[in-house]
Amino acid sequence: GTIENLGVHLHRMVREQAGRTAEPTACLIDAQSVKTASSVPIGTQGTDAGKKIVGRKRSIVVDTLGLLLLVIVTAASVSDNEAGKQLLTQLAADYPTITKAWVDTGYKTKAIEHGAALGIDVDVVPRNEQVKGFSVVPRRWVVERSFGWIMMHRRLARDYETKPAHSESMIRIAMISNLAKRVTGETPITWHNP
Repeated sequence: GTIENLGVHLHRMVREQAGRTAEPTACLIDAQSVKTASSVPIGTQGTDAGKKIVGRKRSIVVDTLGLLLLVIVTAASVSDNEAGKQLLTQLAADYPTITKAWVDTGYKTKAIEHGAALGIDVDVVPRNEQVKGFSVVPRRWVVERSFGWIMMHRRLARDYETKPAHSESMIRIAMISNLAKRVTGETPITWHNP
């Protein structure tokens, strides 16, 4: 709808301001599990066994600047692999210029093969197992920063929406706010200047 059109227009403007082509050729895919509010219907939630979070999962695709291209919100029990396949299908349809995607180790052979069938080279970027705790992972830090931008919006620190589609819209609106600030030269929101 209109929100998506505004997002696409601002996205192109920000890319061109950054000296990039209007249409991206590479992207990053990742997922974030978040807790849900008590008002969220049980049927739209699940448990992310790996992270031990009961709630929903936000799976996003961003370009190499960290700007949102696609988002789907599912029960947290949906595997990264399954959500990744859905995103890759939508990515091939909506962004035919993209031929490269970086993902973490949660995305397995099926997602990689699905991407290859669509003409997208899906490359797994593992974290350095030698480093304990937090470490900056090449390429993947970009999508992690995008999740940080999303979490700066208080309403998105937890999932309060009754329908997953409403959660997706709230994430798009938050990222459009980020794009508008970039286009106008206003500093994007950070932990230091909320």
